[in-house]
Amino acid sequence: MTKKERYELVLAYFQEQVPIAETELLYENPFQLLVAVILSAQCTDKRVNLTTPAIFKQFPTPQKMAKASFEQMFALIKSISYPNNKAKHLIGMSQLLIDNFNAEVPLTVEQLITLPGVGRKTANVITSVVDKQPNMAVDTHVFRVSRRLGLVPMTATTPLAVEKALIKHIPTALVHTAHHWLILHGRYTCLARNPKCDSCGLVSFCKEGAKKSAS
Repeated sequence: MTKKERYELVLAYFQEQVPIAETELLYENPFQLLVAVILSAQCTDKRVNLTTPAIFKQFPTPQKMAKASFEQMFALIKSISYPNNKAKHLIGMSQLLIDNFNAEVPLTVEQLITLPGVGRKTANVITSVVDKQPNMAVDTHVFRVSRRLGLVPMTATTPLAVEKALIKHIPTALVHTAHHWLILHGRYTCLARNPKCDSCGLVSFCKEGAKKSAS
């Protein structure tokens, strides 16, 4: 099977089985999404969604969040992973939005990564979700699933290498959706320790599935 054929099979499967794929983070505007994605680093979307309503109620805008004290923010996100760093990031991010971007969330990766708590992965999420830009955020699920399915070579050992390999082969118009397909597949089917190969429609040409079949 050629690389082109493999991508075509995977994308066709997801288009048929998961025609609508979106982020599971709850938000109403780009600022709320940015806050949620910053909080989601090494934390489940479920936990973030339980936490953000109180944050958005108390600090609905960059102007209000920038005035939050560390203690106020920490109290709201203490159940989230790394609350010390993230509390500082949210306050600092809000201040820079005001200072540098007229309190609006910028929609380029280059601008977004200048904000505290925003790396390339977060910037790719924001631009692809808000603006449907063809940017591929590589989290642990995307990294694992794309390698198991043979979409990227095993020599692609960094998120950036996986991102570049996926972008090269996925049609531009599908990149922002493919990001969610891979994440959701990794979150609910292609689990890290015990992948649900028996219920996976992609198992016939999956490297992990092949190992299980051979054992």
